[in-house]
Amino acid sequence: MTPSPARRRRTGTNGAAPTHNLPRRGAVRRAQTITTYGVGSLIAVDHESFIVSGLDEAERSWSRDESPRIHERRLARVLGVDYFRLPPASDDTSKDGLRVRRFPLMHSCPECNDLQRHRDFNPPAGRSVCGTCEVDLVPSRFVVACEAGHIGEFPYWQWVHRSADRDATTAGRCGGKLKMRTTGHTSSLRSILVSCTCGTAPEVSMEGSFRRRALKDLGLTCRGTRPWLGASAVAQECGLPLRTLQRGSSAVWQPVLKSALSIPPWSDGRTDPLAEHWDALREYDEREHVAIYLRGVFKGECPVPLDEVMALLDAEREEDPDGESSPVPDHRYRALRNKEYERLRAGNEESEHSRDEQFVCERPLGDQSVLAPLGVAGPMLVKKLREVRALKAFTRLVNAESTTDSTEVPLSERPLRWLPAMEVRGEGVFLRLDEDRLNAWEKSVAVTARVERMRTAHQRVLEQRADDPSRVVPSPATPRMVLLHTLAHALINEWSLDAGYPAAALRERLYAADEMAGTLIYTATSGSAGSLGGLVAQGEPETLARAVRSAVRRAEWCSSDPLCMESEASGAGGINLAACHACVMLPETSCEHNNILLDRALLVGTPDDPRLGYFEDVVQGQ
Repeated sequence: MTPSPARRRRTGTNGAAPTHNLPRRGAVRRAQTITTYGVGSLIAVDHESFIVSGLDEAERSWSRDESPRIHERRLARVLGVDYFRLPPASDDTSKDGLRVRRFPLMHSCPECNDLQRHRDFNPPAGRSVCGTCEVDLVPSRFVVACEAGHIGEFPYWQWVHRSADRDATTAGRCGGKLKMRTTGHTSSLRSILVSCTCGTAPEVSMEGSFRRRALKDLGLTCRGTRPWLGASAVAQECGLPLRTLQRGSSAVWQPVLKSALSIPPWSDGRTDPLAEHWDALREYDEREHVAIYLRGVFKGECPVPLDEVMALLDAEREEDPDGESSPVPDHRYRALRNKEYERLRAGNEESEHSRDEQFVCERPLGDQSVLAPLGVAGPMLVKKLREVRALKAFTRLVNAESTTDSTEVPLSERPLRWLPAMEVRGEGVFLRLDEDRLNAWEKSVAVTARVERMRTAHQRVLEQRADDPSRVVPSPATPRMVLLHTLAHALINEWSLDAGYPAAALRERLYAADEMAGTLIYTATSGSAGSLGGLVAQGEPETLARAVRSAVRRAEWCSSDPLCMESEASGAGGINLAACHACVMLPETSCEHNNILLDRALLVGTPDDPRLGYFEDVVQGQ
């Protein structure tokens, strides 16, 4: 038996094993650095709290071996970068990976009740304990943030001295020390008491600190601090109102994620060596000039035939005629989705290059007429796919769905040519709804009125969360969008029972517009649960027909009925109708709309109006 090859040891630039410049604090999965613990987010490690640093130092701290470049030309063009990088995967011999900084700096000691900056406790090197009491310090539970993305320490001095002389509101000017204790009587803010040893101000609780005007009433506004960029980052002029937040609140950090499927002609892995040369190649119109450039770059023969390079250049110019970023990036992103829909409909069969091809999509061999009575058409078996998800920016307080460029916080102080991203390779099933039947159904007055209630509620929430209501993105709620969204959730739940996949291992990708009515359900994780295989088999016509019928019939009844079905509004902001965690809601990783805009009544109808459901015939047993 041939012995396994020896494991290659990662080496530094001088051939020696890389060493850590900073102590290791913990570990997170690669995917979490995009979705949960990205730049600017707060992360709790044991009893300590840190903020993830910006990307300005990543060129030096992220090793190319552990953080390779990945390419997705269409997405890079939309986001205005040249390439993407995987977050570092490190081990004991690696360089510094994802860097963090201690935040918040204010800590309290549960033994002596002192409340002060971490360094003032004189902790031993590498430990977070009170130098006097030798007990673990507790990071401040409270931080302040503004809608421009700045974050800072909660102003405990000003909060305690708000009823005393305003001259004493500057930290330390009163000559006393802050103390924090909890009464333990309740878990409310009223039980958290803060005082100052100066004696000029009474002990106060934290009750009321979360009011919208609580800090404004103290005369405090945002100072533009950006601790994730380090002490050298100059504070920005801001002056926006501050909001008090709990350190672990989801409003502290929300990622702005963009994703794309690799589709032809950009899905051929053989073209990866050309990824960094497209901008230069666009300058040449003549075939001979392109050939000369390629010979110079690759020192001989180009890994991609010249004919294919010219075809790719034609596609590049067609998709991006000006070669510049559009003033409305959302339009470019919608165009990206349109191209995906067209390719999913057209397919891309296996060929002799399938080993390098990252997108293989074929029509099933079975009889598709069994799907016609269900109003489902055009299933496609996506045997190979690659999705790239990039972290574009992040927001605070402002919902990522309603954000504008003015509230998106960049990941670095200076512009970079790349963004952090992850790639998922897997398989999936694409299906469409019958256009004629769908057009007739969505013109129903009852359907339109029901969806309009959801759209109005969603638009109101978007305007409330937006920094500028006049520039808010319109709600995507339409009859076909809500129908496709709810159907995708029902199918994911069905396949989690029949196909052996946990629901969190599957993900939806919706294509809902005037000329689009389809959904792609695919493996959403690079872990073992996302590589079981067999999802493509669910797209065979007879199997798919059984799954749709079973999913629809399962959606007829919910353990929370009749409350669920008869609900006038449900979910955050009342954006859902007949939808709850007992019927069609999914894990967050599976839904691209955060479990909103769902209504199973559009699938099966209501007891009072069965015709409301698109699958009325299935419910009636026809």
